[in-house]
Amino acid sequence: MKINHVAAQLYTVRSHMKSVEDVAETLRKVKAIGYQAVEVCSLPPMPDEDVGKMLSDTGLVPCSSHESTQTILNEPAKIAERVKKFGGKATACPSPGGTKLDSLEDVLHFAKLLNQAGRIMRENGVALAYHNHHGEFRCFGRRTLLEILYEETDPANLKGQPDTYWVQYGGGDPVEWCERLKGRMGSLHMKDYMITEKYEPTYCEIGRGNLNWKKIIAAAEASGCPWFIVEQDRCDGDPFDSLKMSFEYIRDNLCA
Repeated sequence: MKINHVAAQLYTVRSHMKSVEDVAETLRKVKAIGYQAVEVCSLPPMPDEDVGKMLSDTGLVPCSSHESTQTILNEPAKIAERVKKFGGKATACPSPGGTKLDSLEDVLHFAKLLNQAGRIMRENGVALAYHNHHGEFRCFGRRTLLEILYEETDPANLKGQPDTYWVQYGGGDPVEWCERLKGRMGSLHMKDYMITEKYEPTYCEIGRGNLNWKKIIAAAEASGCPWFIVEQDRCDGDPFDSLKMSFEYIRDNLCA
């Protein structure tokens, strides 16, 4: 893994992006830490072209974005155009987003919608990936929901964006999932997993938890993963400090 392929998910610093001016300052802080790319998310209302200019002016690459699930499913061409306006080439469906998933038929229908949306987006020059949480590890028969989504879609239309924390939380193996997605890894969400003094799982900076990062990164690279995106859903202190701690651990311990 190269350090210039490590990105920051802007959801981590969402509380610092309430205005357009906040976004500009946030991007400068992320760049100052050392990140050269970001995953666009949680921005206030602003023109997409302005987002692209801010990123370009700051020297940050928009490696991906998270968009509204329902808009992805219902207006995929619109999402593709938005992503291209700020200079992106990929996006991810962040969750089922309220989609009914109570039965195998529901899950198969969701997979069909994702495949259709991914095809339209691909034809418009943008790749679609799927970002999991723990709920996708619910079983329908002998397969988990996540297995069904990938097995019932064309790899050309739906890439993977496995989230290491949520894979672990759901009872899966982050290494195995990186291996499973060989050839269709759009990116990896790097999120560490630790157990608190109350014996509860929680988020933490990369390197402070118990995930085997060397094995995870090796498996992701072997599967062709182009981007490694740091995300921390909740930080105990300043989220910029958390992003810095994660970046420095990755730089010093995981990069070639």
